[in-house]
Amino acid sequence: YRGEEEIQKELQDKHVSAAEDLQTYSEREWKGNTTKSLLIRKGYEAIASEFNLRKVRGDNYCALRAVLFQVLSQSKQLPAWLHDSDISKWPKEMHSDQDFITEWQFPFETSKSKVQHLEQCLELLTNKWQEAVQSKSLEERERMCQQVFRGHDEEYELLEALKFLMLRTAVQLHSDMEKGSDVPEFCWLLFARDSSKCPKTFLTNHLRHVGFSGGLEQVEMCLLGYSLQETIRVVRLYKCDTEEFITYYPNDHKNASPLCLLTEDDRHYNVLVPKNPPPSQINCSLYNEMF
Repeated sequence: YRGEEEIQKELQDKHVSAAEDLQTYSEREWKGNTTKSLLIRKGYEAIASEFNLRKVRGDNYCALRAVLFQVLSQSKQLPAWLHDSDISKWPKEMHSDQDFITEWQFPFETSKSKVQHLEQCLELLTNKWQEAVQSKSLEERERMCQQVFRGHDEEYELLEALKFLMLRTAVQLHSDMEKGSDVPEFCWLLFARDSSKCPKTFLTNHLRHVGFSGGLEQVEMCLLGYSLQETIRVVRLYKCDTEEFITYYPNDHKNASPLCLLTEDDRHYNVLVPKNPPPSQINCSLYNEMF
């Protein structure tokens, strides 16, 4: 068991840490010569020349938090769906069409209705994304990100906004499936689960619990990437020496600048930061082979 002092220290730490050397982190955290330790260290070593690591707070929001950090720290322009739409209207539209929003739960109390609070969350996401894109320097963007990821209500409102985008996308994709339209491959897995046959049960049994009693499953990582029109590229250390060492979410939707994360167990996710983006010419062949 961890001591109270260690737990309190973790609570005081930033929700996304400063970048540190992967090799140093690996040697500190994975000592010993067990089969698992050797495998995880080998995975770290395989990418240590290309990336540094940012540790992400290890709660049930960690996958959403890691993706949001990469979005805010990397985006050079607003995505079309954010640029062309007033997304703050989407909760009311969904509430009018299908009575989903009544089941939503927030990690803090609010005097507003759930529809109003989700509108606020989406408006905040728009504003923060715009602020990130308009940052004049990497230092300015870094300061903005560190202000966001401090564990205050604002951070959790942004994470709940991502969950709403996932629900809205799930509703659209399920409707397309019922019409016989083409949909991404992951949709068939998302709605093949007995606990997630439709958007309503997906929300009730899965999405509303994310951040509270559970995190995102792999198929839900696909939905998150698709909802943001991003590709999430995850280095899965425990899959080192297999074809699944590098996994894309969704795997049929790859863009040129994916959001890079790292996981040791498909439960907790940290952020990968390229050391010298783009990779040097010397390492390009290795980089392209690996990713």
